[in-house]
Amino acid sequence: MTLLIIGLVLWWVPHLFKRLMPGLRARLGAPFKGVVAVAIFASLAAMIFGYRGADFIAVWSPPAWGVHLNNLLMLVSVFLFGLGNSKSRLSGQLRHPMLTGAAVWAVAHLLVNGDLASMVLFGGIGLWAVLEMLVINGSEPVWERKSGGSVKGDLRLGAITVIVFGVVAAIHMFVGPSPFPG
Repeated sequence: MTLLIIGLVLWWVPHLFKRLMPGLRARLGAPFKGVVAVAIFASLAAMIFGYRGADFIAVWSPPAWGVHLNNLLMLVSVFLFGLGNSKSRLSGQLRHPMLTGAAVWAVAHLLVNGDLASMVLFGGIGLWAVLEMLVINGSEPVWERKSGGSVKGDLRLGAITVIVFGVVAAIHMFVGPSPFPG
């Protein structure tokens, strides 16, 4: 569990540093971005290995129907992750699509995992996403909405969402628990 918590800290600190200390970040310059990138990759490795190596400590029993809701929420999460960089007509309707996608991802996984390591991992990422949105809204109160987009952009985003969801599900089936019931 220690490695998992270290991974979360390594995730939170560089992501929040940009918003909480923008002056210091600017003074540190370009080489610091490399350090941040390494910290984020190290955080992912620590979270993955920490989660997989954590003892199973049951906290609650997930409902059987949660798997179906999880898959629906994961489809929404993948859509939101892609929305921010898409040419969809919807891209200017949500201020933080990727962070919202991360929060939806966390909720989806909390719904189907009732162990302590899952509460720490998915709860920690979900809490970070919500806090990050609050920090951004506080430091940048004016939001300039994206405009434009097209039906073609909507269709492209929809197709990419389904493909990415399929790839993620296939990887999940290969390395971990199947995301599908049965």
